Amino acid sequence: MRFALADLSIQIGHIRFNNPVFVASGTFGYGTENKELVDVSKLGAIVTKSITLNPREGNPPPRLVETPSGMINSIGLANIGVDKYISDMLPVYEGIGTPIIMNIAGSSMDEYISVLEKIESVSSAIVGYEINISCPNVKEGGMQFGIDCSMTESLTSALRKRTEKLLIMKLSPNVTDISSIATSAENGGADAVSAINTVVGMSIDHKTAKSNIYTTFGGLSGPAIKPIGLACVHKVFHSITIPIIGIGGIVNTGDVVEYILAGAKAVQVGTANFRDPGICVKILNNLDLYINKHNITLNNLIGSVKQYD
Repeated sequence: MRFALADLSIQIGHIRFNNPVFVASGTFGYGTENKELVDVSKLGAIVTKSITLNPREGNPPPRLVETPSGMINSIGLANIGVDKYISDMLPVYEGIGTPIIMNIAGSSMDEYISVLEKIESVSSAIVGYEINISCPNVKEGGMQFGIDCSMTESLTSALRKRTEKLLIMKLSPNVTDISSIATSAENGGADAVSAINTVVGMSIDHKTAKSNIYTTFGGLSGPAIKPIGLACVHKVFHSITIPIIGIGGIVNTGDVVEYILAGAKAVQVGTANFRDPGICVKILNNLDLYINKHNITLNNLIGSVKQYD
């Protein structure tokens, strides 16, 4: 079956993507691990796992547990660090065949800036950055930036001044008013926001009376959080003018359409990749059929959820 790529293409900032189905950070490794299992060139984009200034081993195990309709993770931003990322991964991206969006995490303004500046100092195929200001799985992560409007705007502005590449701020649902955070990101110069990151969750083994996660709390993802993700996207849609990338519990084409109806221009598939690395290609096949069957365009669907009279 052929993809109607022209019908599915979208634009975010100055970047044109062949389709709106991306893979989410932390669920597809560095973007190269699944090349034997899936044709990554079919993907709209790959968002890499979070990269920090220095290598991180992450949290002690156990740090992953399955839950009803989802899972909780407390990986703790384990990664190779930006220098090794530059030497080992950037050369591979030159021929990967799909846009790469690098996810950046940090514990301070200086760390975010340092990681971005290191990447900007070398030539790469990376088309943009997704800034993780919403990770609930680390004690010293950038979560504080994602819950404070002024810090969100300041960080976004500082990064905006240092790159012309696509700049996406990843929002947390664990806030009082996600629309205000999104507005701050837009005011700081973001090209788009992605929503949502995981929801704080906990899992307990009643037989041992112990938490199933070493850190007690972790990030809940999967179908269980889709209603939260939809609500957050729809709230943000009415507050900003830049594009929204919807995330949370997407497992099929119907879920993609729901996020677009709520206001998303693109989506990221996350937890479903662990069960089926080829899920995005299947979703794209069916999205193509859906668009052709209903004789519509993606742009016409964005934010068009119907309200009751």
